[in-house]
Amino acid sequence: MLEIYTIGVYNSTENVFFDKLTNNNVDLFLDIRQRRGVRGSQYKFVNSSYLQEKLAKLDIKYKHIIELAPTKEIRTAQKEEDIRSGNSKKTRKTLGNTFTRLYISDVLDKYNLDDLVQELHNLNVCRVVLFCVEESPYACHRSIVANRLNQKYNLTVKHL
Repeated sequence: MLEIYTIGVYNSTENVFFDKLTNNNVDLFLDIRQRRGVRGSQYKFVNSSYLQEKLAKLDIKYKHIIELAPTKEIRTAQKEEDIRSGNSKKTRKTLGNTFTRLYISDVLDKYNLDDLVQELHNLNVCRVVLFCVEESPYACHRSIVANRLNQKYNLTVKHL
């Protein structure tokens, strides 16, 4: 049975981050970020090269799906909404309506989730994590993807 998890990195340490993955027996890490790096030395462990090496040591497969990343225009719309509401990317708790609407219409509806789910079955993975940086899953597009996977395929979703 395929299970979907989501994880962010803000306000996490390297040990806590990787413990969440191993404690939940994650076997595939889906990186759905546009840019696979994070500024700041405290988050260097999720920069692409280091992250992939660490996951390999933990026997967790890695896949980057840039097609599920929000576009620059969508991110700009959220940034403008954050400014209006006095939030920042690191403190935001939910996504704005504009971001959500644009992400669904311009990204998610155009991505073939059937092919992804088939690939997951072909890879014989059971526990897949969707990754982006925001601490709260509801402040990140990963929750939108996870919700669609739940609705369309009745997959269990757990936010780590």
